Amino acid sequence: MSTDNPTSPSAAAVAQSDQDDIAALAKGGRTNIFGFLLRLAARLPFLFIAGRVYGAEALGRFAYAVLVVEFVAQLATLGLKRGLAGALSQTERPHNHVVTDAMVLTLTASLLGAALLLVFPQAMFPNSGINGLDRLLAFIVIAVAGSDVALAACAYRFDVGATVRARAIIEPWTISIAVFAFSFYSRRDGLIMAYAMAMSAALIASLIPMVRHYGMPTGWRPNFPRLWRMARRNLPLAAADGVEWGSRRLDMAILGLFVSPAVIGVYYVAQQVASLPQKLKTSFDPILGPVITRNLAENNLAGIARQVSQVGFWIIAAQAGIALALAIPGEAVMGLVGPNFVAGTGALGFLLLAEVIAATAVVSESALVYIARHRNLMISLGMIGCQAAFSFALILGARAIELPPMWVAAAPALALCLSLGIGAFVKARLLSRLLGAPINAWRWSLLSAAAVASLVGAGFVALPPRFEWVELAVGIWAILGAYGFVIWRWGFGSEDRALFRKKKVD
Repeated sequence: MSTDNPTSPSAAAVAQSDQDDIAALAKGGRTNIFGFLLRLAARLPFLFIAGRVYGAEALGRFAYAVLVVEFVAQLATLGLKRGLAGALSQTERPHNHVVTDAMVLTLTASLLGAALLLVFPQAMFPNSGINGLDRLLAFIVIAVAGSDVALAACAYRFDVGATVRARAIIEPWTISIAVFAFSFYSRRDGLIMAYAMAMSAALIASLIPMVRHYGMPTGWRPNFPRLWRMARRNLPLAAADGVEWGSRRLDMAILGLFVSPAVIGVYYVAQQVASLPQKLKTSFDPILGPVITRNLAENNLAGIARQVSQVGFWIIAAQAGIALALAIPGEAVMGLVGPNFVAGTGALGFLLLAEVIAATAVVSESALVYIARHRNLMISLGMIGCQAAFSFALILGARAIELPPMWVAAAPALALCLSLGIGAFVKARLLSRLLGAPINAWRWSLLSAAAVASLVGAGFVALPPRFEWVELAVGIWAILGAYGFVIWRWGFGSEDRALFRKKKVD
């Protein structure tokens, strides 16, 4: 497994290659942080309008339907969100032909998934009747899956900006504006119509840069054996993606068996706020993919370990700061959507913690899907089994002692934290053993930064209720500022600061 042999690149060349990889990853990180801020600015208006205009019950019904649609779309990508990087790096065929194969496979699977939901719309609306435009929501599977694969193709060319434009600008701003406009047309169908418009706009915004990067597939012909081989090769990755995505939605699916749609609506808002920092780590996947596959081809296993650890620390550092900034003034954040949503503050705290815990598992999986995809899948299946068991045990325990409904709602969020912690530990240990190098994204400076940020946040939370606006307008930024100062001063080394240095990557 050593790279020290006569045919290997020189140590200086390997070191320069590692630095170029870190620079590429840092460039993606800068873009993702910018995209997070844009997404936060756009997502909050949607939650505010949906909560106050449509109400918790309508929002809960919509949330469950979207959960099912996006799960089917996740399966319809056939693992190509991450598998496409491997397919492109291991072929001599024109890249636009490979991308076309991926898009045709995705379209075929999406049509099958949409047809299934059209025949069984009760899967989207299990606790209410089918009316209005409900059934047509199934067609959005095509837009969601197609956009994901198109953006993965752009990311292979290190174009993270395409993802930011589609996912952090066009999609959230379209749904925020549309949900308000459609409220004058129909309080019953407005949420669904807004979601359909946003996903369609995101698909268009994803296809345009993909075509710009790869051009039209001149000379491409469908080859069913080739398409089948691509689909079969990515099936383990598709299952792992489905499990990982499902672990973020299983909590709400299980909760829906025990509580009313109104409680689901409150939990959905908490989940949406908590999912904002999740984009920081998931959007690193397409950037890590090409870097890891190239280093595997060069047998630079130590370089992969360094890059996984580096990106893992960046993600944990960023997510911990964001989690503190949103969780400490959590009641004020949830109260923006409406007074009835404040009860979801506990669930919000656990969900934000879960995103921080999951970072190590996600970056470890970015490498495991290429070198141990079947073992990675088995670990993921074990993790989601633990989550289901913990969720049922905690929910039934909370109901047995007659806790309030929103306390019951926090139980699956806690179960998610526990299962993700187990998964992160096991995946990091497996990857470390396979690479023969340590995987460590944790640094003690994170605790110091969190302690300082918590003290600053406590001061703002202690303000009288009439100053809640100060808690939101000033407190969130003060918490982020205090946390960021400590991390920058005592936590970041020279390679970490590459995240904030613009460097040309050839």
